[in-house]
Amino acid sequence: MKKYIFITVISLLGLMGCKEKNGQKQDNASVEPQIVRADANPVSIEELIANLEDSHNDQVIVVAHRGDWRNAPENSLQAIQNCIDMGVDMVEIDVRQTKDGQLVLMHDVTVDRTTTGTGKVSELTWEYLQSLQLRDGIGHSTPHKIPTLEEALEVCKGKILVNLDKSYDIFDKCYEVMEKTGTQNQVVIKGAIPYNQVKEEFGSYLDKVFFMPIVRLNDPKAKQHIDEYLEQDIPVAFEFTVPQDTISLIGDFDDIREKGASVWVNSLWPQHNGGHDDEKAALDPSVYEWFLENHIDMIQTDRPQILIDFLRSKNLHR
Repeated sequence: MKKYIFITVISLLGLMGCKEKNGQKQDNASVEPQIVRADANPVSIEELIANLEDSHNDQVIVVAHRGDWRNAPENSLQAIQNCIDMGVDMVEIDVRQTKDGQLVLMHDVTVDRTTTGTGKVSELTWEYLQSLQLRDGIGHSTPHKIPTLEEALEVCKGKILVNLDKSYDIFDKCYEVMEKTGTQNQVVIKGAIPYNQVKEEFGSYLDKVFFMPIVRLNDPKAKQHIDEYLEQDIPVAFEFTVPQDTISLIGDFDDIREKGASVWVNSLWPQHNGGHDDEKAALDPSVYEWFLENHIDMIQTDRPQILIDFLRSKNLHR
């Protein structure tokens, strides 16, 4: 009889715990880790920054595209927290501004694909966006809400590097939030813009944050853009789009790293990496060997756990 009573009490306590958890208010500040990195001590933010600044070592920086969007809605606080727990080095997030000036995380021009609402972010108020739920990768509504940039940076503070995409045109306001949250030294800004234009439009920030030029290797002026940056002000890294793996400029990656800039290539889709992409790597992780063979030391991925496991098997990720 005591055995049955004990089981009943435990069952009731479990049900009460589940009810409390399910009934808990889901707000932007509440993030519950779903992925636990149990195989290593967390790398400090100082170590992550030092690795970012060092293009000569053999450690490959893993960048998670829109966070861990396969296990949480893209650009959500949970997607960011999952990356921190997983041991990802940098999270890439997208920033847009609402009609009333709030900076929020959203990739698309509209909220249609990723939320339960409709309309352009720039034409919607923050009050309206707060009423929406984020959708997951296959379109189902979730309890997660659209985060503000401030909330996202607070989650990242002291834990993970951040790449702010879609932020160049609103960077003045982004920088204010970075100052408020004390995360300036963790943030990388990027843009597909020639050096002279960046110097003119962005010059006052070049010594305050990390700037990374984007260069498309099939652009006839790609070599010119690379040389201009290297001659004037060596960036922390270049992001290269590599539509074919036969492009001769790939052979310059080693030299670029020797000069002090890291080399970032996306493993997301075949058009970014000459066909050496995440979905092939999900079937055979040795696909990632191509990145190592070509002196690429920063990889933005949609499969962060697979990439981390692959790199750690080769002692190329802490």
